[in-house]
Amino acid sequence: MTQAIVELLAKDLDGNGGVHCPNPKADMKLWNSHPRVFLEIAHQGHASCPYCGTEYRLKAGEVLKGGH
Repeated sequence: MTQAIVELLAKDLDGNGGVHCPNPKADMKLWNSHPRVFLEIAHQGHASCPYCGTEYRLKAGEVLKGGH
């Protein structure tokens, strides 16, 4: 099974430099969701969900502002 890859813009990250999964950008159906988990993206530019394996990463060329 191929895991989903979700490319994010800098504006998609919250004030802590991350996102939550499940995420609307991951196109996950309600019946197929899992508990909400925070994924920190700003430090390394990517993170994988421990529940579903969805890979979230910053789109190439995106620049984070504000100390991230």
